[in-house]
Amino acid sequence: MLAKRIIPCLDVHAGRVTRGKKFGRAELGELTDVGDPTLLALKYNEEGADEIVFYDITASHEGRGVLLNVLESVARRCFIPITAGGGIRTLEDIRQVLLSGADKVSLNTAALENPSLIEDGAKKFGSQCIVLSIDAKRKQTNVWKVFSHGGRKETPWEVVSWAMKGVELGAGEIVINSIDADGMKEGYDIDLIRSLSHRVSVPVVASGGAGKMEDFALALEIGQADAVLAAGVFHRGEIQIAELKKYLKERGLAIRI
Repeated sequence: MLAKRIIPCLDVHAGRVTRGKKFGRAELGELTDVGDPTLLALKYNEEGADEIVFYDITASHEGRGVLLNVLESVARRCFIPITAGGGIRTLEDIRQVLLSGADKVSLNTAALENPSLIEDGAKKFGSQCIVLSIDAKRKQTNVWKVFSHGGRKETPWEVVSWAMKGVELGAGEIVINSIDADGMKEGYDIDLIRSLSHRVSVPVVASGGAGKMEDFALALEIGQADAVLAAGVFHRGEIQIAELKKYLKERGLAIRI
């Protein structure tokens, strides 16, 4: 049995880690500064995180590339896998992000605009390097639509269909971000996670809504996620990664201590 992973997420805007609710917008002043990305990454590295996700959350909206200098600073100090995303549009962008210290790249808006980027990236760098990140918003019971540009634009895609297409093209992992649950601390969207876990053959990472340790457990147990991602509860020190791992292991989950 593969161990379940605990992944803190660094949402970076203008070189700082920020947090909001329901994909709050930087341009509207809806984000709160929570710290320096390198220092936070080092903290999570020492606390026993299994991976770190680094998202440049305004790169696609602002039409620029990911902040490589920040990524390089994080990678120099941390010795756990790093996934980086935001503003990655070409194979050269993927190459640069990997050279800057990332182990995997996260594709979202660019993949929606140019699905062949998933396929080309998987062929050149390997499926294990290509993560398809999906921003989802519930439209009706058991129906979620995919949004792009940091949750700003609705697309024609339904979430499960897009995830299956991404895997078909070569994505080696799916990160499912619930816009509705983001920052609300009311739990992950279990129905959304479960719907994907049952339909795709690659690992599914649950994101959005963690407020207490039980929320992580339910996403892994009932949602059948392979990993759980969170930001605010870790940044604010409300949940310690070591304590969370102990709790999940005591519930019988396969956790790497």
